[in-house]
Amino acid sequence: MHINMHSLYKLIFIPFIFIFLTCSAYKPVILIHGIMAQSGSLDLLAKRINEVHPGTSIYVSNRFDGWSSLVSMRHQVKAFGSDLMNITSQHPEGIHLIGFSQGGLIGRGILETFPKHNVKTFISLSAPQAGQYGTKFLHLFFPSLWKKTAYELFYSEVGQYTSVANYWNDPYHQSLYLRYSAFLPYINNEISSPESESQSEGMLSLDRLVLVGGPDDGVITPWQSSHFGYYNFSEEVVEMQKRDIYTKDLFGLKTLHESGRLITIVCSGVQHFDWHLNISVIDNHIIPYLD
Repeated sequence: MHINMHSLYKLIFIPFIFIFLTCSAYKPVILIHGIMAQSGSLDLLAKRINEVHPGTSIYVSNRFDGWSSLVSMRHQVKAFGSDLMNITSQHPEGIHLIGFSQGGLIGRGILETFPKHNVKTFISLSAPQAGQYGTKFLHLFFPSLWKKTAYELFYSEVGQYTSVANYWNDPYHQSLYLRYSAFLPYINNEISSPESESQSEGMLSLDRLVLVGGPDDGVITPWQSSHFGYYNFSEEVVEMQKRDIYTKDLFGLKTLHESGRLITIVCSGVQHFDWHLNISVIDNHIIPYLD
């Protein structure tokens, strides 16, 4: 399918929809959907949160749904982040943020780009936080792409106009990743920038960082990326605590962990597109952190 990149940027910016307008003791919740999804894809999650925590103010965005979710990550982070800051200004008590799949990586980008946020708990639900090196889901819009050659497209100026390319992390072509990737190595502080210090500030202001993922996901590759684990140059998974982003505390992971504010949750038997629809996951691994 031919994609007109210019048309992807012709977006209608619609602010977050205020789903429930009721006073509540529970902090408001902002939800960010995944790639190629509609805002309505998170309706069940929003409904369940409100059933268990009646009166919770829940915001879901209409931004970047469908094909528009392929625009660059920085573009999405700035737009979603501006909305989040407008919402948080109305809730000085703080809010919670949940991002699913690509939305989880956008969520982290927001926290680092807008360090003066007042997000208390950030839940990253099966998100490629350490990057992606698998093409199973890409056949929807790149039908002939193979993971071993994807770098030829993604690590180029043209390729970097797409969100997936911004977090494509090819373990065999790290020099090209660091040279061309316009998003992931920067929010990981693998490349120093004027924003490096403030990015850490944005993460360290969290009360909790909750990372949810599992071995049966089938899309996030490796699945440990949802917990900041990733492949080395031999395509062997290196767990978060043995990677430079943790040991060097490049953006606050080690500090969050050592202070008891980093929670990792492994759920077996959950496929990628079911995380936000699985009541057991919602009840046991999301709602308990929305106090």
